[in-house]
Amino acid sequence: MAIKGLIGVLGGSGFVGSELCAQLVDAGYSIKLITRNIDKCRHLKVLPSLSIIQVNDFHANTLTSALKDCHALINLIGILNEKGSDGKEFHQIHVDITRAVLNACENAKISRLLQLSALNAHADGPSHYLRSKGKAENYLKTFSGPQVNYTIFKPSVIFGKGDSFLNRFANLLKTIPGVFPLACANARFAPVYVGDVAKSIVVSVDDKTTYNKSYELCGPNIYSLKELVQYTANICRYKRIVLGLPMFLSRLQATIFEYMPGKPFSKDNFNSLKLDSICSQCSPCTTSLQAIAPTYLDKN
Repeated sequence: MAIKGLIGVLGGSGFVGSELCAQLVDAGYSIKLITRNIDKCRHLKVLPSLSIIQVNDFHANTLTSALKDCHALINLIGILNEKGSDGKEFHQIHVDITRAVLNACENAKISRLLQLSALNAHADGPSHYLRSKGKAENYLKTFSGPQVNYTIFKPSVIFGKGDSFLNRFANLLKTIPGVFPLACANARFAPVYVGDVAKSIVVSVDDKTTYNKSYELCGPNIYSLKELVQYTANICRYKRIVLGLPMFLSRLQATIFEYMPGKPFSKDNFNSLKLDSICSQCSPCTTSLQAIAPTYLDKN
């Protein structure tokens, strides 16, 4: 297969990035994976036409040098929780790095930029996470200029082998017998398969009809959080009763869990869940939760 071009990828060692890199290689692209921690990328070394570049930081000058010869850049860098609670780390990871990425594209003469954001991202959103994602989107839309064509992808919660959503609940369900108290039980999601998210990005790389547009990505079905957690318990064969908590107890649970090891739930997560994570328009993603989740949850 002829190589289509060299694509730089940031955040490629994670859950979405690993799937995306595999699909990019299968589609005939070469990849330059840029990372600050090469050890996290070792599992990707088996992919042909993929090289790994370690950098000390994600500043614009550093990225400009690392991205030499790339014709496109995909930015997947993001966090779901921060170490503190004031939003500074969210801003640094989502907004500051996006600024550096766009500057690097301009400096390295890269005309194509694809960015992974989140459903409900908005500069006036209810959580630090959603506000920082929204501000990053606004920066791209405002300052990309004619020399850089962006595409933004806004998925609902992403599921698949190795996800941090269903697997997290599976681990919690394992340790909490009997009744499982659940905050924000009525929050709604349209879970989208990681393979569909990656495919949407891959097919957009050289598709000019996607230039300077944003796309919401959702799975075919909508579930409440309680339904998803109960489904997880059933697949894992845990006999649990999922008990939805009222709002004031949900807020209290978030406050307590924020200070537990691994921060399984935070006040910022609680604020994000004030909005349903469902698409406002038709999504191209069709893989159902039931088709994939049992293949990995059943092994917990």
